[in-house]
Amino acid sequence: MEKVLEIVSIKQIITDVEVLESMTVGSPEDAAKIAAAFIGDEDREVFFVMCLNTKNRVAAVHRCHVGGLNASIVMPREVFKSAILNNSASIIVSHQHPSQDTTASREDIDVTKRLVECGKILGIEVLDHVIVNENADFYSMKEKGYI
Repeated sequence: MEKVLEIVSIKQIITDVEVLESMTVGSPEDAAKIAAAFIGDEDREVFFVMCLNTKNRVAAVHRCHVGGLNASIVMPREVFKSAILNNSASIIVSHQHPSQDTTASREDIDVTKRLVECGKILGIEVLDHVIVNENADFYSMKEKGYI
């Protein structure tokens, strides 16, 4: 009988768990404040995932993708990986535009729709996609009717 090895290469780094435990998302504004604190002043587009439990408390945050000045490639499997690993009930995704303009692009809207569909298949609801800047100004895809 041949020996079969299963190799898993997943690395999660947990820091300041106490800070995350106090973060609860009840509105797009709450999500924007959290995202802006982590990525609002970046000089490149950063796609950010907030993993939520059933009480909408932030269980984990994940800097999913780092792109260029005006784009970031978003792969659904990477977005949902942290949600699955953290047994999340739902997620809120976010990114910022280095220009600090929070207006959504056609690509932002398309990515949101694709992630919502993937979330339905996986049973992990995408509650919102917020575009933020360093002042926590935001554009909510849910408020605009895209979710």
